[in-house]
This record gives sequence, structure tokens and C-alpha cells, in this order.
Amino acid sequence: MARSHRSTKPPKSASHAPTPLGQVRIIGGEFRGRKLPVRQAEGLRPTSDRVKETVFNWLQYEVPRATCLDAFAGSGALGFEALSRGADQVFFLELDAANAQQLKQNLHTLKTDKAQIVQTNSLTWLNAQPATAFDIIFLDPPFHQDLMQPAIDLIFAQNWLKNNHAWLYLEQEKALDWPKLPEGWVCHREKTTSQVRFGLFKREQAPSL
Repeated sequence: MARSHRSTKPPKSASHAPTPLGQVRIIGGEFRGRKLPVRQAEGLRPTSDRVKETVFNWLQYEVPRATCLDAFAGSGALGFEALSRGADQVFFLELDAANAQQLKQNLHTLKTDKAQIVQTNSLTWLNAQPATAFDIIFLDPPFHQDLMQPAIDLIFAQNWLKNNHAWLYLEQEKALDWPKLPEGWVCHREKTTSQVRFGLFKREQAPSL
């Protein structure tokens, strides 16, 4: 990386320097084409448009009227896409206060009351007794922090997924094996990119007699 020339002006105080913003684009549904600002913070890795398009093609008949959870929400790319495509309710869980505030601002921009932003540790939240169960849960935790398996264990221990026709989306490092899921849960579809492995899981239906 090339070094910049030293400026003769005194540097701005870090506390006053604005955090640079990136953006995520909603690619389908009611808010199609809308671009939402995202903080460019360490570890914040929005799901790419290519991956989102694939995932929501898989879920095109499941998202409308669904209740969804976007755990480890980060940029909220998955949850906002679900909202745009007709989800009845989306819960966003985000630990970082500044990221959570940005999610709230983006929700205000979209002028929808079908979502709730919760600033919390996702594992702590999942360890509680659920007030509601979800049709779809999106799990895309920060990479290299070993958060996927603990989150999955809590989801099934506390029964966060509806028993019938629930879906679990997982996004993780490409090189990793899939985490362990309870017996009867199978990978419905999966793909990889240069860095990411992502898949959609569901409960295997018992054969009819």
C-alpha cells in the first residue's frame, strides 16, 4: 500500500473524525434499488449482492408473511432484504452500539414498522426463553470467532425455530465444515464463493405412510 505524503496541517482529533460509510443495496421487493449506508468497521462484512440474490431466490416463496431473525446483524443486509420481500416481522440483533444505531436510522429511512433493532449480544439473547418462534433465522456471525456452533446450539436448545417448515440460513468461512445440527436437519441447498460458504437448512420431512 502506498504511503501518503505527510501533511503540514495538524491531524484532526480521532474523536471528531467521522466514521466512513459504505452501503448495501436492496436487490428485490418493495425497496428494490434502495441503498442504505453501512459503517466501515472492523469485522463488519455485509453479505454480497450475489449471495443475497441466490439466497432469496431459494426463499422466494418462504419470506412473504414470515417472521425472521437476523442474528449478528451487522449491516442488516439479510434482514432488510427480507423486509423488502414481504416478511411480516424481522428482529435484528447487533452488539455494537454504533452499528445498531445505523440499523435504526436505516429502518427509519425505509419507513416501516415491521422490524425491531435490539442492541445485544446475540448469544445472550438466544439463551433466553423465546417469546416467539421464527420461520426463518439468518446466521452470519463474524468470521474467526467460533460463534456459529454456540448460536446453533442455543437456537435448538431454546426452540427458536417453528417446528414445521422453518428454515435456517448459515453463512461462514469457505474452508470450514458445516456445524453440527440436530438429527433430522439437512442441508437443502448450498453454494460457495471465493471466501464464503453459505447454505439453507431445513428439517427433513418424514416419509408419508
